[in-house]
Amino acid sequence: MKNLPIFSIRHSNLTFAAAGISCLLIAVLSICMGAAGLSLSELWQALFDTGSNSPAVRILWYVRLPRTVACLLAGAALAVSGAMLQAILANPLASPSIIGVNAGAGLAVSLCCALGGAVAGWTVAGISFAGAMAAALLVFLVARKTGASRMTVVLGGVAVSTLMNAGTEAIATLFPDVAVGSADFRMGGFSSVSLNRLWPAAILILIGLAAAFTLSNDLDVLSLGEDTARGLGMRVGATRTLLLCVAALLAGATVSFAGILGFVGLIVPHIARRFVGAGSGKLLPMCALCGAALVTLCDLAARLLFSPFELPVGILLSFIGGPFFLALLAKKGGGRHA
Repeated sequence: MKNLPIFSIRHSNLTFAAAGISCLLIAVLSICMGAAGLSLSELWQALFDTGSNSPAVRILWYVRLPRTVACLLAGAALAVSGAMLQAILANPLASPSIIGVNAGAGLAVSLCCALGGAVAGWTVAGISFAGAMAAALLVFLVARKTGASRMTVVLGGVAVSTLMNAGTEAIATLFPDVAVGSADFRMGGFSSVSLNRLWPAAILILIGLAAAFTLSNDLDVLSLGEDTARGLGMRVGATRTLLLCVAALLAGATVSFAGILGFVGLIVPHIARRFVGAGSGKLLPMCALCGAALVTLCDLAARLLFSPFELPVGILLSFIGGPFFLALLAKKGGGRHA
Protein backbone atom coordinates (compact mmCIF):
# COMPACT_ATOMS: atom_id res chain seq x y z
CA MET A 1 0.00 0.00 0.00
CA LYS A 2 1.36 3.42 -0.94
CA ASN A 3 2.19 5.91 1.74
CA LEU A 4 -0.33 8.66 2.29
CA PRO A 5 0.53 12.16 1.07
CA ILE A 6 2.17 14.42 3.66
CA PHE A 7 -0.94 16.62 3.76
CA SER A 8 -3.17 13.66 4.57
CA ILE A 9 -0.82 12.47 7.29
CA ARG A 10 -0.73 15.93 8.85
CA HIS A 11 -4.48 16.26 8.58
CA SER A 12 -4.94 12.88 10.25
CA ASN A 13 -2.53 13.78 13.04
CA LEU A 14 -4.34 17.06 13.66
CA THR A 15 -7.67 15.25 13.74
CA PHE A 16 -6.44 12.79 16.35
CA ALA A 17 -4.88 15.61 18.38
CA ALA A 18 -8.13 17.59 18.32
CA ALA A 19 -10.14 14.51 19.33
CA GLY A 20 -7.74 13.71 22.17
CA ILE A 21 -7.74 17.28 23.51
CA SER A 22 -11.55 17.46 23.29
CA CYS A 23 -11.86 14.19 25.17
CA LEU A 24 -9.48 15.43 27.88
CA LEU A 25 -11.33 18.74 28.29
CA ILE A 26 -14.69 16.98 28.56
CA ALA A 27 -13.23 14.62 31.17
CA VAL A 28 -11.96 17.58 33.23
CA LEU A 29 -15.38 19.27 32.99
CA SER A 30 -17.03 16.03 34.11
CA ILE A 31 -14.80 15.88 37.18
CA CYS A 32 -15.19 19.55 38.09
CA MET A 33 -18.89 20.15 37.43
CA GLY A 34 -21.79 18.77 39.41
CA ALA A 35 -23.93 19.38 42.46
CA ALA A 36 -20.76 20.38 44.31
CA GLY A 37 -18.33 22.07 41.96
CA LEU A 38 -14.56 21.70 42.08
CA SER A 39 -12.24 24.46 40.92
CA LEU A 40 -9.10 23.56 38.99
CA SER A 41 -6.97 24.43 42.02
CA GLU A 42 -9.10 22.18 44.26
CA LEU A 43 -8.88 19.41 41.68
CA TRP A 44 -5.10 19.70 41.48
CA GLN A 45 -4.74 19.67 45.25
CA ALA A 46 -7.09 16.73 45.69
CA LEU A 47 -5.17 14.68 43.10
CA PHE A 48 -1.98 14.79 45.15
CA ASP A 49 -3.29 15.25 48.69
CA THR A 50 -4.86 11.80 48.97
CA GLY A 51 -4.18 11.55 52.70
CA SER A 52 -6.52 14.44 53.43
CA ASN A 53 -10.16 13.91 54.35
CA SER A 54 -11.34 17.16 52.79
CA PRO A 55 -14.64 17.34 50.87
CA ALA A 56 -12.74 17.90 47.60
CA VAL A 57 -10.72 14.70 48.08
CA ARG A 58 -13.81 12.65 48.89
CA ILE A 59 -15.75 14.07 45.94
CA LEU A 60 -12.87 13.42 43.54
CA TRP A 61 -11.84 9.91 44.56
CA TYR A 62 -15.20 8.44 45.56
CA VAL A 63 -17.62 10.14 43.15
CA ARG A 64 -16.28 12.09 40.18
CA LEU A 65 -13.16 10.15 39.16
CA PRO A 66 -14.78 6.68 39.15
CA ARG A 67 -17.75 8.04 37.23
CA THR A 68 -15.66 9.89 34.65
CA VAL A 69 -13.34 6.93 34.08
CA ALA A 70 -16.39 4.70 33.70
CA CYS A 71 -17.87 7.06 31.08
CA LEU A 72 -14.61 7.17 29.13
CA LEU A 73 -14.20 3.39 29.15
CA ALA A 74 -17.84 2.69 28.30
CA GLY A 75 -17.87 5.13 25.39
CA ALA A 76 -14.61 3.84 23.94
CA ALA A 77 -15.60 0.18 24.31
CA LEU A 78 -19.09 0.51 22.82
CA ALA A 79 -17.90 2.64 19.90
CA VAL A 80 -15.10 0.24 18.97
CA SER A 81 -17.43 -2.74 19.41
CA GLY A 82 -19.93 -1.08 17.08
CA ALA A 83 -17.32 -0.38 14.41
CA MET A 84 -16.16 -4.00 14.56
CA LEU A 85 -19.67 -5.41 14.30
CA GLN A 86 -20.42 -3.19 11.30
CA ALA A 87 -17.34 -4.56 9.55
CA ILE A 88 -17.91 -8.19 10.58
CA LEU A 89 -21.57 -8.20 9.50
CA ALA A 90 -20.92 -5.90 6.51
CA ASN A 91 -23.78 -3.76 7.75
CA PRO A 92 -23.56 -0.04 8.60
CA LEU A 93 -26.68 -0.32 10.76
CA ALA A 94 -25.20 -2.88 13.17
CA SER A 95 -24.31 -1.95 16.74
CA PRO A 96 -24.21 -3.73 20.13
CA SER A 97 -27.58 -2.29 21.16
CA ILE A 98 -29.42 -2.85 17.87
CA ILE A 99 -28.42 -6.48 17.22
CA GLY A 100 -28.95 -7.58 20.82
CA VAL A 101 -25.40 -7.81 22.17
CA ASN A 102 -26.12 -5.42 25.04
CA ALA A 103 -29.46 -7.08 25.71
CA GLY A 104 -27.79 -10.49 25.86
CA ALA A 105 -25.34 -9.24 28.46
CA GLY A 106 -28.16 -7.69 30.47
CA LEU A 107 -30.23 -10.87 30.38
CA ALA A 108 -27.27 -12.97 31.53
CA VAL A 109 -26.63 -10.71 34.53
CA SER A 110 -30.32 -10.53 35.47
CA LEU A 111 -30.66 -14.31 35.23
CA CYS A 112 -27.63 -14.83 37.46
CA CYS A 113 -29.07 -12.40 40.05
CA ALA A 114 -32.41 -14.21 40.00
CA LEU A 115 -30.69 -17.55 40.60
CA GLY A 116 -28.92 -16.16 43.63
CA GLY A 117 -25.49 -15.80 42.07
CA ALA A 118 -22.98 -13.34 43.43
CA VAL A 119 -22.62 -10.74 40.69
CA ALA A 120 -19.66 -8.59 41.57
CA GLY A 121 -16.21 -7.94 40.21
CA TRP A 122 -14.93 -10.57 37.79
CA THR A 123 -18.13 -12.61 38.07
CA VAL A 124 -20.44 -9.96 36.65
CA ALA A 125 -17.90 -9.04 33.95
CA GLY A 126 -17.58 -12.67 32.88
CA ILE A 127 -21.33 -13.27 32.88
CA SER A 128 -21.91 -10.12 30.83
CA PHE A 129 -19.34 -11.23 28.28
CA ALA A 130 -20.95 -14.68 27.99
CA GLY A 131 -24.39 -13.17 27.39
CA ALA A 132 -23.07 -10.68 24.84
CA MET A 133 -21.17 -13.39 22.98
CA ALA A 134 -24.21 -15.67 22.88
CA ALA A 135 -26.33 -12.89 21.36
CA ALA A 136 -23.67 -11.98 18.78
CA LEU A 137 -23.25 -15.60 17.70
CA LEU A 138 -27.01 -16.09 17.49
CA VAL A 139 -27.44 -13.12 15.14
CA PHE A 140 -24.46 -14.17 13.05
CA LEU A 141 -25.66 -17.78 12.73
CA VAL A 142 -29.14 -16.64 11.72
CA ALA A 143 -27.58 -14.39 9.08
CA ARG A 144 -25.41 -17.22 7.73
CA LYS A 145 -28.16 -19.85 7.68
CA THR A 146 -30.74 -17.65 5.99
CA GLY A 147 -28.40 -15.84 3.60
CA ALA A 148 -29.85 -12.66 5.06
CA SER A 149 -29.53 -9.28 3.42
CA ARG A 150 -28.14 -6.36 5.38
CA MET A 151 -31.62 -5.19 6.33
CA THR A 152 -32.69 -8.67 7.40
CA VAL A 153 -29.66 -8.94 9.67
CA VAL A 154 -30.72 -5.77 11.45
CA LEU A 155 -34.32 -6.97 11.76
CA GLY A 156 -33.08 -10.30 13.11
CA GLY A 157 -30.91 -8.46 15.60
CA VAL A 158 -33.82 -6.30 16.69
CA ALA A 159 -35.88 -9.48 17.21
CA VAL A 160 -33.10 -11.03 19.31
CA SER A 161 -32.74 -7.81 21.30
CA THR A 162 -36.50 -7.62 21.90
CA LEU A 163 -36.63 -11.25 23.00
CA MET A 164 -33.77 -10.85 25.45
CA ASN A 165 -35.12 -7.58 26.82
CA ALA A 166 -38.44 -9.33 27.36
CA GLY A 167 -36.59 -12.03 29.29
CA THR A 168 -34.94 -9.39 31.46
CA GLU A 169 -38.29 -7.72 32.17
CA ALA A 170 -39.88 -11.09 32.97
CA ILE A 171 -37.13 -11.81 35.49
CA ALA A 172 -37.62 -8.36 37.04
CA THR A 173 -41.37 -9.07 37.35
CA LEU A 174 -41.01 -12.55 38.83
CA PHE A 175 -38.17 -11.61 41.17
CA PRO A 176 -38.97 -8.21 42.76
CA ASP A 177 -35.64 -8.04 44.58
CA VAL A 178 -33.85 -8.21 41.24
CA ALA A 179 -36.10 -5.48 39.85
CA VAL A 180 -35.24 -3.10 42.69
CA GLY A 181 -31.52 -3.60 42.18
CA SER A 182 -31.59 -3.55 38.40
CA ALA A 183 -33.70 -0.48 37.57
CA ASP A 184 -30.65 1.71 36.93
CA PHE A 185 -28.96 -1.20 35.17
CA ARG A 186 -31.79 -1.58 32.65
CA MET A 187 -31.89 2.15 31.88
CA GLY A 188 -28.12 2.55 31.72
CA GLY A 189 -26.14 4.99 33.82
CA PHE A 190 -23.13 5.63 36.02
CA SER A 191 -24.64 6.93 39.26
CA SER A 192 -23.68 3.83 41.28
CA VAL A 193 -20.21 3.18 39.80
CA SER A 194 -17.33 2.73 42.24
CA LEU A 195 -13.68 1.96 41.65
CA ASN A 196 -14.05 -1.52 43.20
CA ARG A 197 -16.91 -2.30 40.83
CA LEU A 198 -15.17 -0.77 37.85
CA TRP A 199 -11.64 -2.15 37.82
CA PRO A 200 -12.33 -5.78 36.72
CA ALA A 201 -14.36 -4.56 33.74
CA ALA A 202 -11.77 -1.85 33.05
CA ILE A 203 -9.04 -4.49 32.70
CA LEU A 204 -11.18 -6.49 30.27
CA ILE A 205 -11.99 -3.37 28.24
CA LEU A 206 -8.32 -2.38 27.98
CA ILE A 207 -7.46 -5.93 26.87
CA GLY A 208 -10.31 -5.82 24.35
CA LEU A 209 -9.23 -2.44 22.96
CA ALA A 210 -5.64 -3.63 22.60
CA ALA A 211 -6.83 -6.75 20.79
CA ALA A 212 -9.11 -4.72 18.51
CA PHE A 213 -6.32 -2.35 17.50
CA THR A 214 -3.96 -5.29 16.92
CA LEU A 215 -6.52 -7.07 14.71
CA SER A 216 -7.44 -3.98 12.68
CA ASN A 217 -5.71 -5.29 9.54
CA ASP A 218 -7.60 -8.59 9.77
CA LEU A 219 -10.83 -6.62 10.11
CA ASP A 220 -10.05 -4.72 6.91
CA VAL A 221 -9.27 -7.92 5.02
CA LEU A 222 -12.48 -9.57 6.27
CA SER A 223 -14.52 -6.56 5.13
CA LEU A 224 -13.36 -7.21 1.55
CA GLY A 225 -15.54 -10.33 1.44
CA GLU A 226 -15.05 -13.99 2.31
CA ASP A 227 -13.73 -15.08 -1.07
CA THR A 228 -11.15 -12.30 -1.21
CA ALA A 229 -10.11 -12.93 2.38
CA ARG A 230 -9.60 -16.64 1.71
CA GLY A 231 -7.62 -15.79 -1.41
CA LEU A 232 -5.31 -13.73 0.77
CA GLY A 233 -4.74 -16.71 3.06
CA MET A 234 -7.08 -15.77 5.91
CA ARG A 235 -8.85 -18.45 7.94
CA VAL A 236 -12.18 -16.65 7.68
CA GLY A 237 -14.20 -18.65 10.19
CA ALA A 238 -11.62 -18.52 12.96
CA THR A 239 -10.85 -14.85 12.36
CA ARG A 240 -14.51 -13.85 12.36
CA THR A 241 -15.13 -15.75 15.59
CA LEU A 242 -12.13 -14.08 17.22
CA LEU A 243 -13.31 -10.63 16.13
CA LEU A 244 -16.82 -11.37 17.40
CA CYS A 245 -15.32 -12.41 20.74
CA VAL A 246 -13.44 -9.12 21.02
CA ALA A 247 -16.54 -7.08 20.10
CA ALA A 248 -18.65 -9.03 22.61
CA LEU A 249 -15.98 -8.66 25.30
CA LEU A 250 -16.01 -4.87 24.90
CA ALA A 251 -19.81 -4.62 24.97
CA GLY A 252 -20.30 -7.18 27.74
CA ALA A 253 -17.69 -5.67 30.04
CA THR A 254 -19.34 -2.27 29.60
CA VAL A 255 -22.81 -3.59 30.43
CA SER A 256 -21.43 -5.07 33.66
CA PHE A 257 -20.99 -1.61 35.23
CA ALA A 258 -22.91 0.83 32.99
CA GLY A 259 -26.05 -1.13 32.24
CA ILE A 260 -27.66 -1.12 28.82
CA LEU A 261 -26.56 1.98 26.90
CA GLY A 262 -28.00 2.31 23.42
CA PHE A 263 -26.81 3.74 20.12
CA VAL A 264 -23.21 4.64 21.04
CA GLY A 265 -21.89 1.84 18.84
CA LEU A 266 -24.11 3.04 15.98
CA ILE A 267 -23.54 6.80 16.07
CA VAL A 268 -19.82 7.07 16.73
CA PRO A 269 -18.39 4.88 13.90
CA HIS A 270 -20.30 6.91 11.31
CA ILE A 271 -19.00 10.16 12.78
CA ALA A 272 -15.44 8.83 13.00
CA ARG A 273 -15.43 7.67 9.36
CA ARG A 274 -16.03 11.26 8.26
CA PHE A 275 -12.77 12.26 9.91
CA VAL A 276 -10.39 9.36 9.19
CA GLY A 277 -12.06 7.17 6.55
CA ALA A 278 -12.98 3.50 6.73
CA GLY A 279 -9.54 1.96 7.38
CA SER A 280 -9.73 0.17 10.73
CA GLY A 281 -6.17 1.13 11.71
CA LYS A 282 -7.31 4.72 12.18
CA LEU A 283 -11.04 4.22 12.53
CA LEU A 284 -10.93 2.15 15.72
CA PRO A 285 -8.71 4.58 17.70
CA MET A 286 -10.84 7.51 16.50
CA CYS A 287 -13.97 5.63 17.56
CA ALA A 288 -12.45 5.12 21.00
CA LEU A 289 -11.75 8.85 21.41
CA CYS A 290 -15.07 10.03 19.99
CA GLY A 291 -17.06 7.42 21.93
CA ALA A 292 -15.37 8.32 25.20
CA ALA A 293 -16.05 12.02 24.61
CA LEU A 294 -19.70 11.46 23.59
CA VAL A 295 -20.68 9.33 26.58
CA THR A 296 -18.84 11.56 29.06
CA LEU A 297 -20.47 14.68 27.59
CA CYS A 298 -23.92 13.08 27.65
CA ASP A 299 -23.42 11.97 31.25
CA LEU A 300 -22.41 15.50 32.22
CA ALA A 301 -25.50 16.91 30.49
CA ALA A 302 -27.72 14.29 32.17
CA ARG A 303 -26.40 15.44 35.55
CA LEU A 304 -26.75 19.17 34.94
CA LEU A 305 -29.82 19.69 32.72
CA PHE A 306 -32.42 18.79 35.35
CA SER A 307 -30.41 19.46 38.51
CA PRO A 308 -31.01 18.60 41.35
CA PHE A 309 -32.59 15.60 39.55
CA GLU A 310 -30.45 13.33 37.42
CA LEU A 311 -31.58 11.85 34.11
CA PRO A 312 -30.13 8.39 33.40
CA VAL A 313 -27.63 8.82 30.58
CA GLY A 314 -29.13 5.85 28.73
CA ILE A 315 -32.35 7.82 28.23
CA LEU A 316 -30.47 10.83 26.84
CA LEU A 317 -28.49 8.61 24.47
CA SER A 318 -31.73 7.05 23.23
CA PHE A 319 -33.18 10.50 22.50
CA ILE A 320 -30.07 11.26 20.43
CA GLY A 321 -29.63 7.84 18.84
CA GLY A 322 -33.23 7.15 17.81
CA PRO A 323 -33.49 9.98 15.26
CA PHE A 324 -29.94 9.24 14.08
CA PHE A 325 -30.87 5.61 13.42
CA LEU A 326 -34.00 6.63 11.48
CA ALA A 327 -32.03 9.12 9.39
CA LEU A 328 -29.35 6.52 8.68
CA LEU A 329 -32.00 3.96 7.78
CA ALA A 330 -33.56 6.38 5.30
CA LYS A 331 -30.17 7.29 3.83
CA LYS A 332 -29.27 3.64 3.27
CA GLY A 333 -32.53 3.11 1.42
CA GLY A 334 -33.92 0.53 3.81
CA GLY A 335 -31.35 -2.08 2.75
CA ARG A 336 -32.20 -2.02 -0.95
CA HIS A 337 -28.51 -1.79 -1.83
CA ALA A 338 -27.58 -4.85 0.22
